[in-house]
Amino acid sequence: MSDQPSVVIVICDSLRADMIAPDLTPFLSRLRERACWFEAHTSVFPSTTRASSASIATGCRPARHGLLGNSMALDEGAGLVCRSAGSPDFRERMRRATGHTLRVPTLAERLRWHGESAIVCANVSPGAAYFQDPDGHGWVYHPAGSFGPWRRALDDPPSRALKKGLDGDRAMTRRFCQEILRERAPTLALMWLSEPDYTGHHAPLGSPQHRAAIAGADACVREVAQTVRDLDPGGDRILFMTGSDHGMETVDRMVDLDALLIETGLKRSTDSTELVVAPNGTAATLYFAEPESEHVARVADFLARQDWVGRLLVGDALATVGLPSDTPLRIAVAFAAADEPNPYGVRGRSAIVRDSLEPKECTGFGQHGGLGPHEQHPFLIVEGGGFTAGVRSRATSLLDIAPTVLRHLHMDHDDMDGEALPLIP
Repeated sequence: MSDQPSVVIVICDSLRADMIAPDLTPFLSRLRERACWFEAHTSVFPSTTRASSASIATGCRPARHGLLGNSMALDEGAGLVCRSAGSPDFRERMRRATGHTLRVPTLAERLRWHGESAIVCANVSPGAAYFQDPDGHGWVYHPAGSFGPWRRALDDPPSRALKKGLDGDRAMTRRFCQEILRERAPTLALMWLSEPDYTGHHAPLGSPQHRAAIAGADACVREVAQTVRDLDPGGDRILFMTGSDHGMETVDRMVDLDALLIETGLKRSTDSTELVVAPNGTAATLYFAEPESEHVARVADFLARQDWVGRLLVGDALATVGLPSDTPLRIAVAFAAADEPNPYGVRGRSAIVRDSLEPKECTGFGQHGGLGPHEQHPFLIVEGGGFTAGVRSRATSLLDIAPTVLRHLHMDHDDMDGEALPLIP
């Protein structure tokens, strides 16, 4: 092992901060006591995995990095069309439509500037994985396809064999600890677990299945943390960070926003391009072919009268939640969240947008994307790298992870939206 500083990050997708508890997450509960716990940590908007991944990778809001949710509208030559940012081909679609992938450098790119390496292992959607390093500056291992520097395709059977869920996460964790951390020892190693997000989307929050998924993710973090401690007993060289990208709310109903807009005459048809709805779980972003037209105001007036709308952001107001205000995206809707328990006592309920790209019945299960208090409250624990133990009450966000990584590696980080996390209270 080198004496140079390095960083290890583990993301537990969708693990709410209020579910870090001794009966659910025994290891994370102990780690919270001995390490640094950021109790006022928040996500981005939309609070979706793909937008969150890009924000973690860049330290910037979606307005700057350009990945505006789990789905977004692109003009591929025949007018606006909604595309899932999770699809394996979305990265290339985005490049062809806009001339670039992300508009700011990722951690992998910055490390390559300095001759250092980054390795990402992910068991989430291809989009969330690939936008950690969309332009091939390091290594990304994923079931849909793995890549090395310069986006060179890798024949990697272990990644190809992974399935979402605990079994896949466990297999990835074993490989991450042995091959990535112990043998290859990159400057930055990041592992993104599918749980408890995968189960939370298919079972009620707090159900036995969901609790088992949380416990499984906790065990994976424990295995990585123990490997880090074995490699760096004093905690001076390796900065260890573990957290989540967002939380979840329970879905109480689904809203077919396209159908409502068509019914009221605000959209011509499901496939028409004058107005395109991009579903983002408990949020939606609306794109207009003529963004300066009166059409925007008419749609906003309709949305303002709906009881399922919690927060409506139009035009310049988009900047207040980190979205661009100078693109065809002209309206964002965060669905209303109610602080009510589900049948398992887990608080937080919200409606969601029906997603024609990924049609499924979601009522009673978990979802995210909006500004609800639980989906906006991921957890973050940091150990080593000069961090003293204790609780930090200062407001922090996903944007602060990348500058913290770069500070530990003695690299510039003052051109990001986020700030390096405080080492001491």
